[in-house]
Amino acid sequence: MSDETNRITQLEEMLAHQAKTIEELSDQLAEQWKMVEQMRTKLDRLTERFLSLEEQSLEAPGITRPPHY
Repeated sequence: MSDETNRITQLEEMLAHQAKTIEELSDQLAEQWKMVEQMRTKLDRLTERFLSLEEQSLEAPGITRPPHY
């Protein structure tokens, strides 16, 4: 084989490896995005629950001394 053919073969191999790496990275990114969305949903639910509990605690009657003190 000539040097030119060797060089083209090496470039094609490199391109194939890079294409595979890009595809793998894209798949990983998509999977991580799903996880971020799930965590965002959970955080929203927890925030709503916390605010609800906070409102309930504000509505509770204040602590007063019993009449026998």
